[in-house]
Amino acid sequence: MVARMKKFSFLVFHSDYNTFLHELRELGMIHVVEQERKALDSEELQRFMAETRRLNEAKKMLEKVTDKKSLLPPNVASIEEGMLLPDRIAEIENEKSTLAQQLQVSLRERESLRPWGNFDPENIERLEEAGYRVNLLVVPDKAYDPEWEERYNAMIIHREGSKSYFVTITKETGLADQLNLEEMKHPELSLLELDKLIVALKKRISEKEEALRQLTTDLPSLEAAIKELNTRIFFTRVAHSATRVADEKLLLLQGWAPAAKEQEITAYLEAQEAYYETAEPQPEDDVPIMFANNRFTRLFEPIAELYMLPKYNEIDLTPFFAPFFMIFFGLALGDIGYGVFLFAGATFASIFMKKKLGKAMIGILRLVQILGASATICGLLTGGFFGFNIYETHIPFFQNMKDQVYFDNQQMFNLSLVLGVIQIMFGLILKIFNRIKQFGFMHALSTIGWVILLMSVIVAFLFPALLAMGGTLHLILMGAAAILIFLFNSPGKNPLLNIGLGLYDTYNMATGLLGDVLSYVRLFALGLSGGILASVFNSLALGLKPDNLIGGSLVFLLIFLFGHAMNIFMTVLGAIVHPMRLTFVEFYKNAEFAGGGKRYNPFRK
Repeated sequence: MVARMKKFSFLVFHSDYNTFLHELRELGMIHVVEQERKALDSEELQRFMAETRRLNEAKKMLEKVTDKKSLLPPNVASIEEGMLLPDRIAEIENEKSTLAQQLQVSLRERESLRPWGNFDPENIERLEEAGYRVNLLVVPDKAYDPEWEERYNAMIIHREGSKSYFVTITKETGLADQLNLEEMKHPELSLLELDKLIVALKKRISEKEEALRQLTTDLPSLEAAIKELNTRIFFTRVAHSATRVADEKLLLLQGWAPAAKEQEITAYLEAQEAYYETAEPQPEDDVPIMFANNRFTRLFEPIAELYMLPKYNEIDLTPFFAPFFMIFFGLALGDIGYGVFLFAGATFASIFMKKKLGKAMIGILRLVQILGASATICGLLTGGFFGFNIYETHIPFFQNMKDQVYFDNQQMFNLSLVLGVIQIMFGLILKIFNRIKQFGFMHALSTIGWVILLMSVIVAFLFPALLAMGGTLHLILMGAAAILIFLFNSPGKNPLLNIGLGLYDTYNMATGLLGDVLSYVRLFALGLSGGILASVFNSLALGLKPDNLIGGSLVFLLIFLFGHAMNIFMTVLGAIVHPMRLTFVEFYKNAEFAGGGKRYNPFRK
């Protein structure tokens, strides 16, 4: 269910506004009504948001270079240190980028110099000072002219890839252009010096990477800085949400808080001598949503939030779909062994990893335990246990149980349809209360008519002795239902328009309800397909194992574990997705769930 909320209005003198906001944040219970547009126009907010993006990018960078196998001990969190980290990371990254560019240039130079071997470039300079021109030339093997050896003192240094690398020593200039040959520029460093430079550059790059990795010890500081900036962003958005009144001398701020906290909040505000007023929500108010469910229903809130939160003035459907979702998951998984595996795994994790897991994760594990227990119990209907059927054994206990709880395929098919009818009818009943709560009793009369009509047909079909199909009582009920459906579907409008809308509603109900009910067949189909696939893996494991005891056992175990691991993944995924589809489409639609609420987010650090 949705917690009841109270509206708070604060009137603050402009010079006291900043102090009041800090006091309100210390209270930490008021969901402030924000004016998004005014806040976004704030230069201060834009600066905070830009800085937050920088910090988040720095965090991603450090997480990327974190060595999870040998984690460094973290330093004590410091907001000031965290604020400086992006600049340090940027400095290291720029230096590393410069070194990487130098390394690439050096590698290319070494590759081009490699065919010429190691020589000292200073010797070339001495020859040129003596009046000789040294040319480093490249030519295809076929185009090399041996006469160049006499004419230009040519000497082949290296042959590679159908090319000849040779050097000439002459007093002529422009020899490469004269012979139309490819010439290599004189290197500034020898091959040996280039190798040393490359090693040095790689070492410096490694040092920069290590320096970056050392900064991962300051990740707590970075996270603390991000939290601090988020707090400042929240504070700035709230600060710009007040409306100036009385010649801008006073500021009006509005917010929401749970009604259960009203006394605690008013006591705090009176101690601070703040002027405030409280009021009940009005139909036009956009009231934030806070769930107030029991321990069982609370576990299903994350599933409800995957779709959307309810509006404040409509019924929260979480307590009503939770039992159905639990049963649907069990039927869709439909295997005792898989259910026990989920329950045992979640129980083990919640016991031995409790200190490492957050509150939200513990709640998810509790939900997995419930779903696993449901799958175990529902699995007893068909007897599936990791693809084997316990009712095909000759154990007396299981044979006695088979007589009590066993369902064949036809019965499972019928059960799926019956559950669909029950949930859809339950959704229509909730629709009645939803309309009464939102619009008044008159707007629920049409839905009441549909419930009477459908329930009379169901009762007459199942219990003809109680209500004869087409009998006097049944006809009276159907006539009353028709009056409600065709004359009260739009209270206050023209009767002819009501009749037209009633005919349109009848067409939608006749076509929609049949499709909605048939959608629940997927529960039977998922359980059946999962069981068949599990038995196929068992057959493969038994059929492919060799006769050797050790080798056969090993092969059987590998196929069995791999096959069932894959099947558990697929069937669990299907057992989550398809019940969610039945909940959010069939059930929510028939309950006329509108949604669109926003979460209660109190102003606090």
